[in-house]
Amino acid sequence: MSAVEMIISGKKKHLGDDFTVARVLPYPKRRHVGPFVFFDEMGPATFKPGTGIDVRPHPHIGLATVTYLFEGELDHADTLGVQKTIYPGAVNLMTAGKGIVHSERTGPKARADGHTIHGIQVWIALPTDKEEIEPDFEHTPADKLPEFELGRATLRLILGSAYGHTSPVKVHSPIVYAHAEMPVGSAFDLPENSGDLAAYVVSGSIETAGEPVGAGHMAVFNPGEAATIRAREDSRVMVLGGADLGPRVMEWNFVSTTQNRIGKAKADWRASIAGNWTDTTFAMPPGEDEYIPLPGDPDPGQK
Repeated sequence: MSAVEMIISGKKKHLGDDFTVARVLPYPKRRHVGPFVFFDEMGPATFKPGTGIDVRPHPHIGLATVTYLFEGELDHADTLGVQKTIYPGAVNLMTAGKGIVHSERTGPKARADGHTIHGIQVWIALPTDKEEIEPDFEHTPADKLPEFELGRATLRLILGSAYGHTSPVKVHSPIVYAHAEMPVGSAFDLPENSGDLAAYVVSGSIETAGEPVGAGHMAVFNPGEAATIRAREDSRVMVLGGADLGPRVMEWNFVSTTQNRIGKAKADWRASIAGNWTDTTFAMPPGEDEYIPLPGDPDPGQK
């Protein structure tokens, strides 16, 4: 049996201004890899002066989001009052828990100047007993993450523990998430892990367990199988996985172990809109007055 269970190709969606997002997880035959229930590659995209990204405020429950950039910058604002610009190599981890609202936008200077953006956003399911914890936000600068050489590749550990290193970013379940820059011919073994593991090729191409894997594709490994990742050309690779937390229901921006909790979150979002964010479950990030409605509900659009 091959160590590779399947290879997933990212499904690309064009969002305008030559901005493309490739959705890798969830996949019909693979809803998650360990606690990773969502994996998007955004860009690379170049925005002309005066244009940029505007993801209006929207809610989350039951998960943590991680934004990680290779190029560009992105402004985050949330209902905790956090306003933070993320730059390449740093980590923005937002824990939604019982509920949070945030926006993601191109900042004023980058918008005025024009810029290129490229990165990965993932959603991580929270353990059942942590789904309703208080929301939180943690920013970790790039120089605080462990960076090390392995088989001539340079790895940066974003989350969890692997290869004798541990990221300082707080996590709620066993996990590994790493960024590898691999010159042609470099190689390293998958980390020891009792759960799921996968490798996503951002650029270049690799070979693993006798399978070629090109850019925009994710190799998902059979649990417990050993494998080596070898660069067929200069490549950028993300390694991810961890403990399988069990099945999750995912609808729109909500993740939970139960459909009833998803239904409550939807009702709470509608009620918060109707109540103009006053004494409601969800609130607006400071300075924001726009929102994204539930799919199918009336959309006020951007102001």
